[in-house]
Amino acid sequence: QVQLVESGGGLVQLGGSLRLSCDASGSIISIYFMAWYRQAPGQQREFVARISTSGSSTFYADSVKGRFTISRDNDKNMVYLEMNSLRPEDTAVYYCNAPRGSDTYFYNWGQGTQVTVSS
Repeated sequence: QVQLVESGGGLVQLGGSLRLSCDASGSIISIYFMAWYRQAPGQQREFVARISTSGSSTFYADSVKGRFTISRDNDKNMVYLEMNSLRPEDTAVYYCNAPRGSDTYFYNWGQGTQVTVSS
């Protein structure tokens, strides 16, 4: 099965920016809605942002609305998350996947990419 590979995380100061990438090479993501999720230490994984198959429609968690932007390149089988105005509460491991409803997903979870925001 295709392994999703997230990258682009790192340590950034309060108010900084990062761009995360999700590589789904070997798959055809154009047929799926894609989404980003995150999991902070000791907490459950939570939804961050979702994008439609064509990229024309996006949806964000209230906590990131106006600061994060999800995008996709179906030709490259890539999904991105541009994160601006980062806050310490954004610190988490970030994952991408294709939601299929009822808390199920089309792909196995990748290893994620760590984002740490220092104050």
